[in-house]
Amino acid sequence: MDSEAAERGIDAADVDVEAQGAGDAAEFEEDGRADIALDFVIDVLASMGMDCTVDLLENEEEDPPEEIRLEVEGKDAGRVIGKKGQTLAALQFLANRVINRPGKKRRHVIIDAEGYRQRREDTLSSMARRLGKQAVEEGKIITFEPMNPQDRRVVHLALAKFPGVVTKSDGEGEARRVQIIPVRR
Repeated sequence: MDSEAAERGIDAADVDVEAQGAGDAAEFEEDGRADIALDFVIDVLASMGMDCTVDLLENEEEDPPEEIRLEVEGKDAGRVIGKKGQTLAALQFLANRVINRPGKKRRHVIIDAEGYRQRREDTLSSMARRLGKQAVEEGKIITFEPMNPQDRRVVHLALAKFPGVVTKSDGEGEARRVQIIPVRR
């Protein structure tokens, strides 16, 4: 792997790679796109001068086999996350654009940095439940700040089985927000 990094002009001390395999299911056939995504993220982070490692994670049993999970760790992982995860989301968007071409079955790249996504999901879920309770108690619609699609999905799922409220996304593009609406019985 060090010779591969040297061929591309990447200092192996700056970016280290540990491929831990990809999940395999009977009907899923590995097509090499996980390695393409991994190489792309390594190249981008190296070009940015980031001191971190990128690992290709093995999928959990509940994960779809076409999912590609990458984890960024190291000294500059916080910079990779960016403000409210914007840099991480942009890197994930670009990686998805690189590996998904017309005519091929869609694969989804998920990039995390030092567990940021799980912490963000936990925070959003608990906030959604707290605001859901508030909406029921006050009988008022509560509207979140604009969110990206992934964060909106977390809020919708957190309140899907919450008694007394329904959720709805409202707005266009980057101004799209989640509303928590109390239901009358």
